[in-house]
Amino acid sequence: MMRAMTSQSSPETTEPGTRTFTTIGVVGLGTMGAGIVEVFARHGYDVVGVEVDDAGVERGRQHVTASTGRAVKREKMTAEEQSALLDRVRFTTELKDLADADLVVEAVVESMDVKKGIFQDLDGIVRPETVLATNTSSLSVTELSSATSAPGRVIGVHFFNPAPVQDLVEVVRTVVTEPSVLADVQALLGSLGKSPVVCGDKAGFIANTLLFGYLNHAASMFEGRYATREDIDAAMRFGCGYPMGPLALLDLIGLDTAYEILETMYRQGRDRLHAPTPILKQMVTAGLLGRKTGRGFYTYESVDSPVVVPDAATPSADEAPQLRHDIRQVGVVGTGTMAAGIVEVFAKAGYDVLYVGRSQDKVDGVVTTITKNFDKQIQRGRATEEAKTEVLGRLTGSIKLDDLGSVDIVVEAIAEDLAVKTTLFENLDEICKPGAILATTTSSLPIIAMAKVTQRPQDVIGMHFFNPATVMKLVEVVSTVSTDDDVTETTRALCAKVGKVAVSCGDRAGFIVNALLFPYLNDAVKMLEQHYATADDIDTAMKQGCALPMGPFELLDVVGNDVSLAIQRELYQEFREPGFAPAPLLEHLVTAGYLGRKTKRGFRDYSRR
Repeated sequence: MMRAMTSQSSPETTEPGTRTFTTIGVVGLGTMGAGIVEVFARHGYDVVGVEVDDAGVERGRQHVTASTGRAVKREKMTAEEQSALLDRVRFTTELKDLADADLVVEAVVESMDVKKGIFQDLDGIVRPETVLATNTSSLSVTELSSATSAPGRVIGVHFFNPAPVQDLVEVVRTVVTEPSVLADVQALLGSLGKSPVVCGDKAGFIANTLLFGYLNHAASMFEGRYATREDIDAAMRFGCGYPMGPLALLDLIGLDTAYEILETMYRQGRDRLHAPTPILKQMVTAGLLGRKTGRGFYTYESVDSPVVVPDAATPSADEAPQLRHDIRQVGVVGTGTMAAGIVEVFAKAGYDVLYVGRSQDKVDGVVTTITKNFDKQIQRGRATEEAKTEVLGRLTGSIKLDDLGSVDIVVEAIAEDLAVKTTLFENLDEICKPGAILATTTSSLPIIAMAKVTQRPQDVIGMHFFNPATVMKLVEVVSTVSTDDDVTETTRALCAKVGKVAVSCGDRAGFIVNALLFPYLNDAVKMLEQHYATADDIDTAMKQGCALPMGPFELLDVVGNDVSLAIQRELYQEFREPGFAPAPLLEHLVTAGYLGRKTKRGFRDYSRR
């Protein structure tokens, strides 16, 4: 019905694939606009770049010349190719020079009034079949299209900065965008070597909608003093493999820009998770905008510098955690993948490790696993037989919990079942010597529930390793309201001694990483179930637009949808935030048994791969 209505209202409709693009217009020659000019000119298109005055034109020209000059220096382009590229670009201050353009891309300031004025003017200048595109990152493409007489030819083409480097382009269709326009623009972007992903006209589109909800949550976590800025950023870098921590990324984007994007998304969608956390407005009002002002969540060497310098909130080197408890022998309870990894980590760091399993076969399996890991490393020249012998010599396996009486710290790594864990902690409390630290690797259960069944709650702490423990650098050190400061400090110092990066936080659902990661994954599932974009396009947007190691649906299928659902339920139960309620689609997939890679089907079908 929508297609029929659209076709009737736009007699100029062109069949998909029949439109030819030869001349491209770009309005606005700032960093983004000049980059878009370069992208099209690199691929042989004639480009007309328009700015409001001669000074703007010259800035745009210099930007393109400098950018292509760097490519020549890096031998990514020859001087002849640069000259030919520049010859294909004509700079002007007159919109009327776009009369023969086949596509015009608007890339001016993010102001609805300014953009609508440009679209209204272009509507009277270009040919009826010319496609009009906006590079907006947050404004309504539908509202912009209303300024023209033929809204069906208006589309969003959101390039990412820097445009010549970033492959992702979000193609934003409105409810009246002609199918031929969508198809032809997708094909054009593909010819540029870009990865176009299609989405509807909603503030934030794909990448910003998912990214800024996560960034806003991180800022709120910092505002509530749940963890330091350094620990929040380190948690996401080392726990998820993100290229930057969320607070450092906000400083790079600009807190004013982040605030405006969040405000726009909140006004349109009324999602509380997009309501800018108060600290953002306070920092913007104070002029603490991030790198561009030299100060945001961090302090920088100078304006626009990426170099962070110490400030009043920076931890002093003299305050590095120390071992306030004498740690000589480590105990580990459990023989699964995580437990075996933790045993290996401590033994490689020089600690004698006593580990306890439920049967001799399981105890022997730990040695088998560690031996296999060493043999693979030896084969690659990364370890020696001598090192293997030395590490294995530090291991003592047992099937008796009572043997843990001599250890200085016990790390529990058994099933995520609170009843089972609390029973274990009751036993450990009776078995372990006074002053021994009792640690749990739980990723979601309340640690205080384990501490309260002991006579030593001050010695109970969370030590959340990430899987695989031998590879992942992060450990979340989780203190309860009862944990002694010396125990927290000792645990952090111990993490450093075994080569891990420790981050501190309080005892609440999700700790740092899961509390930031899983609402973002849940938002992606909601986006999919609303048919806003495909799983492939959402994954592509987050990998290419945000440089994440995996897209949300790839990650969900690796983690397991049942595990993800359980964590999301814990978060919702703890915070009672409506936006944390598990997406119905996630619930349905788990009910159907589509748990991800481990069942050969999740958000994708792996049975034929």
